[in-house]
Amino acid sequence: MSTEPTTDQVNRADRLTPAEVTEVLALARAAGDTDGADPLDEHVLLRLRDPAAPATHLTARAADGTLTGYAHLDTTDVTTGTGVELAVHPAYRRRGVGRALAREVLAAAGGPLRAWAHGDHPSAAALAVDLGFTRARVLWQLRRSLAAPVDPPRLPNGVALRAFRPGLDDAAWLAVNARAFADHPEQGRWTRDDLRTRFAEPWFDPAGFLLAVESASDRLLGFHWTKVHERPGSARTGEVYVVGVDPAAHGGGLGRALTTAGLAYLRDRRGLDRVMLYVDESNTSAMALYRRLDFAPWSAHVNYHHR
Repeated sequence: MSTEPTTDQVNRADRLTPAEVTEVLALARAAGDTDGADPLDEHVLLRLRDPAAPATHLTARAADGTLTGYAHLDTTDVTTGTGVELAVHPAYRRRGVGRALAREVLAAAGGPLRAWAHGDHPSAAALAVDLGFTRARVLWQLRRSLAAPVDPPRLPNGVALRAFRPGLDDAAWLAVNARAFADHPEQGRWTRDDLRTRFAEPWFDPAGFLLAVESASDRLLGFHWTKVHERPGSARTGEVYVVGVDPAAHGGGLGRALTTAGLAYLRDRRGLDRVMLYVDESNTSAMALYRRLDFAPWSAHVNYHHR
């Protein structure tokens, strides 16, 4: 196939048709299979499946109509700027498609941008430098085997574990989540709609949403929400989806106990032999905890800013 630069047409839309969403998801799967890192994160995938979610969609197509690239612009955060994720089909790379999409992103945004490069590929880094983006944040994916021993959870005195109850625990969980992630750019802003959207996902399992509560009062102190990835042709993989502890309960080892309880659940109840998680490079205490629990770096995801 020719690798000469092309002038694929880039179109902008506020909504995608169901057929277009199917094309985008297929392109993202192809890119993820090639790169070893999915180009669109969960937030974008959920918004793609929600026709009412506000977003700007950029699609690049070859002369025959084939979808060659896609960019998603999330314009809902007026404080930190437009969020961007971009993917090019592996069969159409090195032909100028990514650069054409990136230039349209800059034209469409009209303000600060936050763009994720999942997998930290050199080509994404080179494009970022060329277009004036700066490297601002690194999110690591860590992994470990569940065949290795998992320490039993050691809960503080007066603390018990139980499963999340959808509809009953929502408000308490949102309050603790907001306090636990007050400084986190995404997690700390979750709303009831964000929670319920995930309840509707096929992977959601309340039995794997573990809550640490005060035994005497049932007051929520912390949580470990687990997730299982099931993808055709790939091994099932568990995820430490979110672990959070109310700041008022810090210092008692609850974060470690919740983490090991979730690992044991994924291994013993779900029969998994591998698990992953995401953690900000700047969160040195969490990185140290996961290292002590035998997690090792797998891949890096870089957030670039443009002002």
